[in-house]
Amino acid sequence: MPRTRRVLAALLSLLALPVVSAVPAAAPALAGARHGSVVSDRPAAWTPHVLDGSVKAVAEVGDTVVVGGDFTEVAGPDRGAALKRGNLFAFERGTGRIRAGFAPRVDGEVLSLVPGPDGTVYVGGRFGSVNGEPQSGVARLSVADGTRSPGFAATLDGGWAGRLAEHGGRLYVGGSFSSVNGEARTGLARLDGRTGAVDPAFAITLAEPRSGALRVQELALSPDGRRLVVNGTFTVADGRRRYQIAMVDTSGPAARLSPWSTEAFTEPCDHPKMNTYLRQMDFAPDGSYFVVVTTGGPDDTPGLCKSASRWEAVDRPGARPTWANHTGGDSVYSVEVTGAAVYVGGHQRWMDNENGHKVQGPGAVQRRGIGAVHPVTGRALPWNPGRTRGVGVEALTATSDGLYVGSDTEDLAGEYRGRLGMFPLAD
Repeated sequence: MPRTRRVLAALLSLLALPVVSAVPAAAPALAGARHGSVVSDRPAAWTPHVLDGSVKAVAEVGDTVVVGGDFTEVAGPDRGAALKRGNLFAFERGTGRIRAGFAPRVDGEVLSLVPGPDGTVYVGGRFGSVNGEPQSGVARLSVADGTRSPGFAATLDGGWAGRLAEHGGRLYVGGSFSSVNGEARTGLARLDGRTGAVDPAFAITLAEPRSGALRVQELALSPDGRRLVVNGTFTVADGRRRYQIAMVDTSGPAARLSPWSTEAFTEPCDHPKMNTYLRQMDFAPDGSYFVVVTTGGPDDTPGLCKSASRWEAVDRPGARPTWANHTGGDSVYSVEVTGAAVYVGGHQRWMDNENGHKVQGPGAVQRRGIGAVHPVTGRALPWNPGRTRGVGVEALTATSDGLYVGSDTEDLAGEYRGRLGMFPLAD
């Protein structure tokens, strides 16, 4: 074996120790689902169906699963009578029975869902009212009956929320807005999770968009709540160069910009109408690394266009990815890291395709619209259920039971699953 390959193998062996070892009996109480194995490649038969539009977010709150997106009708697992549900509905975990009492009226698409306290769910998206009352961009609703939580009065002024995250009673909001509750915050804010009040200890400023308006596209919070990674159109954060992506240290009394930085996303990699090509991110259950997925333009551009890449969560500038898995020209929109696997969804046709562009290159494997990557090597795992590609998978949510998948198509692993499915953990 050449020397460089021996060195790489040794490094991968060292990296493997904390990542793929068995989950200890007394694992740390971290957020995020930790799986000891890859999920089944056959979807559960009990999930309900979304009959039009697309699913963009899934969250589990106790024994209730809440689903958001851009749709108007849903049906139970038996595909019986269609029920009217505007962009948001809920069902019972394990049976798929649609919760009749949860039917809030949301006047725009739902893009993000996060479990809240006391049987509630935080909702983020492009809406201006909930249940006929003004509520712009972010809301907190009761899972029992869909009513707005008393006292939560956050309003995004002149914009929308694309991604939410919560830890320790603090709600992080990323999107496109100029202020929250009248206080200046451009695209990124932290709120009191119960009242919606703006947290003055979090005032990270983003500026100088590379293209179009300034916005946060996605954000990811480490399971212990001590690091926040944000991506979007910005090129400057708190006065320092951070090209499309930045890390924030949220461990102290006041948030501050981390020294972590990278120039890996400076390649153009764009469609003419695309302001940023970065998409979802997710931390590993132990918080030691995170994965970023990307879309891009039609050209064969260098760098991390249309890929999934792993990044170590360390406070060092000039970071480079530990690995990158390229699709060879197809977009990846969603990612979920469980420890056993890195699941990616989009409208890709292949993985391991760094040597192909719009064709299956040497060494590439077919992964139609969904796949799984080894967290240490970055190569595709054998898991390959397949799906109708459509626009792509925009929602991946891991729970203690398995992996939920939300998209805009109806074929999942060769079965009819109307825009929503769930792969249970294998026995």
